[in-house]
Amino acid sequence: MKYSIKTAVAAGLALIAAALVVSGAAAPARRAIGAAAVNATRHLNANSEPGTWMSAGRTYDEQRYSPLTLINQSNVKNLSLAWYGDIDTTNAQESTPVIVDGALYVTTNWSIVKAYNAKTGEKLWEYDPKVDRVATGPIACCGTVNRGVAVWNGKVYVAALDGRLIALDGRTGAVKWSVQTTDPTQPFTITGVPRIVRGKVIIGNAGAEYTVRGYIGAYDAETGRQLWRFYTVPSNPNDPNNKDPEILKRYASTWKGEWWKYGGGATAWDTILYDPKSNLVYFGTGNGLSWSQDIRSPGGGDNLFVSSIIALNPDTGEYKWHYQETPGDEWDYDNTNPLMVADIVVKGRMRHVLMQAPKTGFYYIWDAKTGELLSAEKFAPANWASSIDIGNGRPVENPAARYGVGRPALVYPAALGAHNWHPMSFSPRTNLVYIPVTENAAAYQSADPATFKINPRGYNTGQSNSAAGALFNEPGAPPRQGPSYLQAWNPTTGKEAWRVPNAVFGASGTMVTASDIVFSGNQAGEFVAYDARNGTKLWSTPVQARVQAAPATYTIDGEQYVAILAGGGAGPPTGVSRTSATSANNARILVFKLGGTAKLPTQPFAAAAVPAGGLNPPPNTATNEQVIDGENAYGKNCFTCHGQAAVGGGSGPDLRYSPLLRDLAGWKNVVLGGAKATNGMPSFRASLTDDEATSIQAYVIRRANDEKDVQAGRAGGRGGRGG
Repeated sequence: MKYSIKTAVAAGLALIAAALVVSGAAAPARRAIGAAAVNATRHLNANSEPGTWMSAGRTYDEQRYSPLTLINQSNVKNLSLAWYGDIDTTNAQESTPVIVDGALYVTTNWSIVKAYNAKTGEKLWEYDPKVDRVATGPIACCGTVNRGVAVWNGKVYVAALDGRLIALDGRTGAVKWSVQTTDPTQPFTITGVPRIVRGKVIIGNAGAEYTVRGYIGAYDAETGRQLWRFYTVPSNPNDPNNKDPEILKRYASTWKGEWWKYGGGATAWDTILYDPKSNLVYFGTGNGLSWSQDIRSPGGGDNLFVSSIIALNPDTGEYKWHYQETPGDEWDYDNTNPLMVADIVVKGRMRHVLMQAPKTGFYYIWDAKTGELLSAEKFAPANWASSIDIGNGRPVENPAARYGVGRPALVYPAALGAHNWHPMSFSPRTNLVYIPVTENAAAYQSADPATFKINPRGYNTGQSNSAAGALFNEPGAPPRQGPSYLQAWNPTTGKEAWRVPNAVFGASGTMVTASDIVFSGNQAGEFVAYDARNGTKLWSTPVQARVQAAPATYTIDGEQYVAILAGGGAGPPTGVSRTSATSANNARILVFKLGGTAKLPTQPFAAAAVPAGGLNPPPNTATNEQVIDGENAYGKNCFTCHGQAAVGGGSGPDLRYSPLLRDLAGWKNVVLGGAKATNGMPSFRASLTDDEATSIQAYVIRRANDEKDVQAGRAGGRGGRGG
């Protein structure tokens, strides 16, 4: 009995320790702030450190699920701001914070990295890779954004917009090494997050509208030396020096014409996932170059590996399997959208699966090891295909969705997609996936291949925009922008469990915790906590900015924090506030905890995206020919940031509300002169003439007057409903 007290104490301490682990408060031995001491063992066992968020998706499975429960459904109402840091830009913010060893790392526009003390908000360091904004900005198809960093063995890795992969010291931000992963003479960019796999940094690139050939590559994490590269489309099969691997030579037969002259496209511009169970790296590819098959591959064909999922051996880059979601894609249905692996029941059997909710509107589930298609159900409206044939894996296409020269088609989802890059999350507790969904439509029509000319620094979609847009005026035509919502999807049943509509159109990334709380922002300028079981709103707070990025959560000294990067390219809604003229969308890193006492500034917002008086465009004075020229130039240069029909996009504002519609000199100073290059709007002097800039303004003025008519209840113009 002499050991009974010690035994009891030990047992009590064991229970306390167990409780701390369950609540997420337990942590490994304290390391120096900024140590970034992540290694293979630590990353593979990330769930043993629930208070750390050591990669973009927290764990290798990219589920964005946290075991933390200190913030729960009973006390989440007490969540308030702990600290914040201003970010000096008016462009969109898409980065998920990485929090490890007491430091919070986040990226902003132009690939700038910021490091903060994760508890206090003290800025530790900042690194600017000094991207050439004049040269690189115009070829960044969808904004000068960046989605985050990776950490490994004391280093922080960022992929710069100009194609460099850079390793920084985790404590100081000093450059350890830098390597150019792309040909700087070609119009490549990078906006995605590097992934660390078995001592390798893996990264892809973007530029599939700008005459490039997509690929993904692996680099030694200690030295930056290239270890392997996998190209996603074949090169010229008639070249006697062709060095393509056999898999690409085999699939050259799925192409027609001379696609290699344009590059081919199929860039791997976002998600890369490593699955330790299968020992495979998965990634998705984007659109072909150009979108129109009449130009890209006259005569059709599947055009592999355009719009596909590919699995590789991470050590060698050797091809293992692929699945093409959109054979012969013509609608910009990139499959670079978030991927995740999970163990779920499919058709009555527990399976280890790979899952994706891509642009196409179908939720795909594959066997993670073999790539066998297990399920593909519609999670959003889509008219390009009625279903996916599970037997052969091919979509059952709607023939009317295929367009051509003089043959327009009205298709949904549009290029924005039912689900784009915005991170989704999965809870093993609820067996639900939380997806930011947008419903939208687009009019497509091929440019004439006989007169189409590729522009290496222009947006080569191969579209003839003006005639196709008239389809939106036809009876029963869908809106360009329909509803958007947070959707809870059950992958086992293939059905929606619940949805929460958004008051303002747009998508925002999600995160879910073991307290059955889903955290997500929205385009109305809020950060919100929902009940993961039924979508009930539990808490919300205004954040003075639109939110697109996904949050992360972590613990320090027994307190749980939730971090989100706020800031959308369109600026916050009318009436919110800002801190300075250089932060017109109030871009900030915001960190919350229970009982936080920090406050956001209350200065009035002086440059709201929507003027207090609403739309105020000048009268239409341009000729129809000038407006049509402007629409075509807009489609080639502007729409991926500012939205089809100038309604606002993922990283750019709704131009119909711009005060520069009444100031042609000011308009040209921005579009051609680069007056807002620092904030993410580069000069387009290299790809637009003076007359084209004037015509684009005329087109936007027409679109603004169309919308003004719609809002006034009169017959809408060419833009149609929702435009």
